[in-house]
Amino acid sequence: MKHNHSPLHSLLLVFTSLLVVTSNLPLQAECLNQEGLYLLRAKQDLSDPSSLSDWNPRHDFPCNWTGVTCNDNSVVTEVSLDSLSLDGPFPAILCRLSSLSSLSLSDNFINSTLSDAIISRCVHLTYLDLSENLLEGPLPPALASLPKLVYLSLSGNSFSGEIPASFGSFPAIETLILSANLLTGTIPKELGDLRTVKMLQLAYNPFSPSRLAPELGNISSLESIWVSGNNLFGDIPDSFNRLSQLTDLDVSSNKLTGPIPSWIFQLTNLIQIELFNNSFTGELIPGWSNLTALRRFDGSMNKFTGTIPDELTQLPLESLSLYQNQLEGLLPESIAMSPNLYELRIFDNRLTGSLPSQLGKNSPLKTIDVTGNFFSGRIPESICEKGVLDELILLDNMFSGSIPESIGQCRSLSRVRFGNNRFSGEVPVSLWGLPHVYLLDLHQNSFSGNISHIISGASNLSTLMIAKNRFSGGIPSEIGSVGNLIEFSANDNRFSGSVPEGLFSLRKLWRLDLNNNEISGEISVRIRGLKELNELNLANNRLSGKIPDEIGELPVLNYLDLSGNSLSGKIPDGLQNLKLNKLNLSNNQLTGDIPSMYAKEVYKDSFMGNPGLCGDDDLLGLCPKHRRHKNPGNSWVLVFIFVIAGVVLVVGFVWFLLKYRKFKKIKHKTLVVKWRSFHKLSFSELDIVDCLKEDNVIGIGASGKVYKAMLGNGEVVAVKKLWERSVRDDSYSSVDSMKDEFESEVETLGRIRHKNIVRLWCCCNAGKNKLLVYEYMPNGSLGDVLHSTKGGMLDWPTRLKIALDAAEGLSYLHHDCDPPIVHRDVKSNNILLDEDFGARIADFGVAKFIKVINKGAESMSVIAGSCGYIAPEYAYTLRVNEKSDTYSFGVVILELVTGKPAIDQQLGEKDLATWVCSTVDQKGVDHVIDPNLDCHYKEQICKVLDIGIACISPLPINRPSMRRVVKMLQEAATDPKPKATKEDAQLSLYYYEDVSDQTSLV
Repeated sequence: MKHNHSPLHSLLLVFTSLLVVTSNLPLQAECLNQEGLYLLRAKQDLSDPSSLSDWNPRHDFPCNWTGVTCNDNSVVTEVSLDSLSLDGPFPAILCRLSSLSSLSLSDNFINSTLSDAIISRCVHLTYLDLSENLLEGPLPPALASLPKLVYLSLSGNSFSGEIPASFGSFPAIETLILSANLLTGTIPKELGDLRTVKMLQLAYNPFSPSRLAPELGNISSLESIWVSGNNLFGDIPDSFNRLSQLTDLDVSSNKLTGPIPSWIFQLTNLIQIELFNNSFTGELIPGWSNLTALRRFDGSMNKFTGTIPDELTQLPLESLSLYQNQLEGLLPESIAMSPNLYELRIFDNRLTGSLPSQLGKNSPLKTIDVTGNFFSGRIPESICEKGVLDELILLDNMFSGSIPESIGQCRSLSRVRFGNNRFSGEVPVSLWGLPHVYLLDLHQNSFSGNISHIISGASNLSTLMIAKNRFSGGIPSEIGSVGNLIEFSANDNRFSGSVPEGLFSLRKLWRLDLNNNEISGEISVRIRGLKELNELNLANNRLSGKIPDEIGELPVLNYLDLSGNSLSGKIPDGLQNLKLNKLNLSNNQLTGDIPSMYAKEVYKDSFMGNPGLCGDDDLLGLCPKHRRHKNPGNSWVLVFIFVIAGVVLVVGFVWFLLKYRKFKKIKHKTLVVKWRSFHKLSFSELDIVDCLKEDNVIGIGASGKVYKAMLGNGEVVAVKKLWERSVRDDSYSSVDSMKDEFESEVETLGRIRHKNIVRLWCCCNAGKNKLLVYEYMPNGSLGDVLHSTKGGMLDWPTRLKIALDAAEGLSYLHHDCDPPIVHRDVKSNNILLDEDFGARIADFGVAKFIKVINKGAESMSVIAGSCGYIAPEYAYTLRVNEKSDTYSFGVVILELVTGKPAIDQQLGEKDLATWVCSTVDQKGVDHVIDPNLDCHYKEQICKVLDIGIACISPLPINRPSMRRVVKMLQEAATDPKPKATKEDAQLSLYYYEDVSDQTSLV
């Protein structure tokens, strides 16, 4: 029915609208103009927008408000609110600003859908940036009808579905950015109808496998196209030869094939060509001289053959990357003449000869990586002549001669890797003390001489690898000044003297390997200071004296090898506090009984070659025969001594018992009043305190000791006693860290209930005594079971059940808690197993509530997590959300599928996530699946592997939610798909960009 409105009726409608807008605003808002009222209403729709505190009715001139720009007539034309942690729906009311032409809300937490009704109001916009938010749902087709829109960026959201065909009809669009979403279908051919677009970015969307639409070659105005990781196959269409304005062509990380098309040399405006991580073949054909504007060429991770053409290296390139191909021959001398070259990455090819003698003389080189070729000869003297060289990676070649003195003067260096070559001579003294170098790798060469005392100046050094050389002399005490040192590998050299005391002050040291040297003296008791030490190898030296009991105080020690020395005395009982994957004390001069924990057949080889050692009941067969018979000669003397000792013992015990009862009564009274229960308990607090004995310790971690408490009623619980940080770790200036960890765990576990979250029974906070009492998990942690000799207990159905249980626990934290909780330290060691191998998520010491995190960066200023599990976004942002947990859980899935730990020496420098992705891509799934698993489950295993790979996407937006992960795992368990192939696995890798020579997060 058609309505006829009178002017009075229209006026009434306007008045009513104003009432709706202003009804919830303060009275002070009455002095604002209409635009100010709209802005305040937009603020009101956002949750706690503290960053917009000056959007206030008392400030009656909105043109001075944060992010607001006005024209000369004081009319709002731009609103830019990037990176302000704004949370809430899209503020559609801003589109009522009649002159608003630019709206930018990038890098916030805008979390609604965009409907046609909402978008259709924004008819005046020329610039709209909603990138890096939490928007979801389909792309609204009405966007294409905005008549003035020139710039549109929706990247980094969760938009799904297909790109609407209407997107080919933008009337004025010049920049269209839809990358890093969840868009499906294919790239629509209708985009070829765009006539004004200059930049088109569609990268990293899970499109269906398809070819590049030839119609895109019709966009004559196109200057930049980015379609990385879009599941594209086939060749680049010949129609692209019409893109005469193209300056940037990026088709990387797809499955494109064929040779480089010859027509590419007709696009003379090209500045950047990105072809990496495809399956291009053939030689790098002639014609490069036509591309006089080319500054960056990346053809890495393909199957190119032949040589690197002179034509290419004669261009004024800034970056040349051709790593992981099949290139042969020499590196042309002309590359050294390029005046702009700052990056040269040609590792993992078959290149021969020497590096150009003038390399670096004319170029501001920052990065050189030629790892894994057959280069020989010397390092060019001029390689750091411009003084900006940052990374010099020459691993696994045949370089020879000595290191030029100029390298030692190159103070810009941060990463130096010369391992596995034929270098000789002494290392330049100044190289040891370069202040910015964090990785110095000289292993497996023929270097000689000493470690210079100047190493004290290497303030940033974290990894020092000099194994398998001919270094000699003593290890300088100044190495104790390198406070950031994490790994020191100096095995298979000729070092002598004692282990310097300063070495034991390195609080961050994780690996110490001095195996096979000539080191003498005793092991200092100061070794207790190495609280982060995971691996200690002092084998095959000339060490003497006793094994210090203080080694048993190293909370995370996992590997201990002291074999092949002259150590004497008894094996200290303190070693029983350790949870070692490897122990080797063989070929020493140890005596006495082997501690009961190690008097087992599995440890027999750990004690061979110690004639004085004997196990209980000669279980290990190590006792000499003469020790098995007692000498009766002086038995009466022994009887007399035992009688006297017995009397003294009885008297002393009675006195001690009286004193102890008095002390215990006082202590119990103090502790009991500090207990807090979260469930109805069938035991008392006194029962718990009585069980805190060293004999009951079942685990030692970075946060404290864990005891197994067998209670009087037959119930078993686990008790965690947190370390006294101020005593045990000098890196803590106070006990605040322990307090935060304790309170975080109590706050988190005390309020949640779920079958797959470990249950916190009660806790105690009495000064230094901080105790947490959990339900006991008899099968320990997943990490301990999976990566030990017990791994055979976990068949595939059990592993899948564990994955599903753990996923449900995380899903509960993320989606069913209010506010949601981010665990921040998901790893296999924090997944505990009950008697039926049911999984529980544990260890919430660093957990955070998501809404607390989103309010600012302060709570995220310290990286939480464990090596190998930390999501890559920590490298470039402090923003943490539930997708960080998803990444860590993806690594746990990879552990279950491969049977390998997250960080393993067998993986080289790659962590598990990197190794799985590159191996699946290059060799197929059969090379990553744990060979101990039953092949009949391969279909399920491959499907779960795909889920794990999806979870470790480098882009958080591309990782599934944990609710989605649970659903996918349930589908994998009940509805296995047909037998997986390499191509199936590669579909999950559309987003993955491999890089060479990755160093583990350690």
